[in-house]
Amino acid sequence: MIVLGVDPGTAITGYGLVSDSSDGSLHQIDYGVIRTKAKTPYPQRVKKIHEGINSLIDEYKPDVVAIEELFFNKNISTAMLVAQARGVVILTSAIAELELREYTPIQVKQAVTGYGRADKAQIQQMIKVLLGLSEIPKPDDAADALALAICHLSSYRMRNALGTDRKI
Repeated sequence: MIVLGVDPGTAITGYGLVSDSSDGSLHQIDYGVIRTKAKTPYPQRVKKIHEGINSLIDEYKPDVVAIEELFFNKNISTAMLVAQARGVVILTSAIAELELREYTPIQVKQAVTGYGRADKAQIQQMIKVLLGLSEIPKPDDAADALALAICHLSSYRMRNALGTDRKI
């Protein structure tokens, strides 16, 4: 199974592609970011995000897209922009007829580190270990996207083992 993890943002959208093997090992396929410039008109920024995600889907043919559930913090303006970028990723996935799974930040931390309140450094270190990388993936947005992909694979295995896998 190939999972495309996406950490959406207007300026930087992180992506990470991870596959698993029958022996349970995880393999990093690709990771990086889609960047948009602040002075670019907003419609062009979301178009670039759509094109970038669509290009990844065309190239790697993932089986599922994993995205973080929307988390509202104190800055509602930032949350709205993230929500719009997130909507672009959801729509792009739907157009490609890909399954979409959503995970909370606590679920991602739990799946990657075993601890739902792990800090960013702990998560990044575990991503490095789990994927057998020589260094921590940069930038943080790409590492977050890899964490989402790992979370989905972990959750998928658990749901399959329990016989509770259902599509959202």
